[in-house]
Amino acid sequence: MSQKSTSSNPLRKVYNWTLSLAEKKLAGLWLGLLSFAEASFFPIPPDVLLIPLCLGKMKKAFKFAFICSIASVFGGLAGYALGAFAWDELSGVFFQYIPGFTEEKFERLKDWYEEWGWPLVFLAGFSPIPYKIFTVASGVLGMALGPFILASAVSRSARFFLVAFLMAKFGEPMKEKIDKHFNLLAIVFGILFIGGIVVLKFLK
Repeated sequence: MSQKSTSSNPLRKVYNWTLSLAEKKLAGLWLGLLSFAEASFFPIPPDVLLIPLCLGKMKKAFKFAFICSIASVFGGLAGYALGAFAWDELSGVFFQYIPGFTEEKFERLKDWYEEWGWPLVFLAGFSPIPYKIFTVASGVLGMALGPFILASAVSRSARFFLVAFLMAKFGEPMKEKIDKHFNLLAIVFGILFIGGIVVLKFLK
């Protein structure tokens, strides 16, 4: 990708700005704000900032993972509230400006929620699937709040603490591996998880 095309890509500019926050004095606060926002509308995942903050520092890594997890769950609740109480006013904004949030995908989600419910929230919370789509959709479709919070808390914590541990333990070489393979591994994990739920349904 040329320098010109990179600099003219708005999403890439947001990505680079997010990465630059690791050098800020209040990086932990920025991490919390980013995690909160990403769960409802912001396009860049908090891993972008979490990874450089965790390099080689186990104690700090778990602290940053905790910040990520808590802020993301509260951000998920904000997304849920947007879906439950302001969807009619904000749906056009989401469809137009939020990457991955389309009318077609949202209509598909309605059918999926009838069959799956909370496992979808868990899968989105751990995998590269945009979590914000599922937090807002959960509010729109009236998913029970208890299962929503539990699925969000477990999946978000599992994702962020796994990244933090790997980065603190193995450092820069693991950063390269995560950059290259994390999405694939997360998708495989999600498929296995959903497969397990399917098996349980058939065993009932």
